[in-house]
Amino acid sequence: MGWFHRERVGFTEFAEANQASLRRTAYLLCGDWHLAEDLAQTALEKVYVAWPKIERQEHPEAYAKRVLVNAFLDRRRRRSSTEMTGIDAEALARTPAPVQGDPELRLTLVEALHTLEPRERALLVLRYWEDLSVEETARQLGMGASAVKTGSMRALARLRERVPELAGALETGARR
Repeated sequence: MGWFHRERVGFTEFAEANQASLRRTAYLLCGDWHLAEDLAQTALEKVYVAWPKIERQEHPEAYAKRVLVNAFLDRRRRRSSTEMTGIDAEALARTPAPVQGDPELRLTLVEALHTLEPRERALLVLRYWEDLSVEETARQLGMGASAVKTGSMRALARLRERVPELAGALETGARR
């Protein structure tokens, strides 16, 4: 078996194992399943190009998530629209979330999340939805740990202002 075949098989296994997670994260960032699919595909394309270097890393999934978040932020910079095309409540109900239980509260959280600026949204999705540490979130976004802490606090405060019924639900996640 040649190196190219092994490399391709390794990437294919990686893509199959991580595509759903990338698409879910992309959806949380953009609120549109079609765009989420495009963003996940873009991330996988960029990972494929760099695969020979990435596959030797301890956590290639983290690299893929970073590429995904950067693709989202780059796209948001190019487009000034902040509108979401709609939230798929049924699909959202199947998505693990920092707010367990009440599906309506989860839907409200995602809707409120999409009122934030893209970088704030990325911070909260990575930190609380993806459950990354402060340090890992900082690496993913290319910022310092103190900026993650401050940015997360400010973004959570904005969510609490915009949707007061989320305040109690967000308290638990903010303490991590």
